[in-house]
Amino acid sequence: MAKNTKRQLVVLKNKATGSRYFTVKNTLNTPDKLEMKKFDPKTRKVETFVEVKAKLN
Repeated sequence: MAKNTKRQLVVLKNKATGSRYFTVKNTLNTPDKLEMKKFDPKTRKVETFVEVKAKLN
């Protein structure tokens, strides 16, 4: 089985509330930053989440 190296772990963050989502993106198809509308549990509305640099320890 081939190793899947094209996928990258991405953190999506809402700038206003600080809520985060973790997802995976294909870097060949989407080289620029992801911007997705997701549900924000703090505001209880659908908000725009933007990709930020992942700080994984």
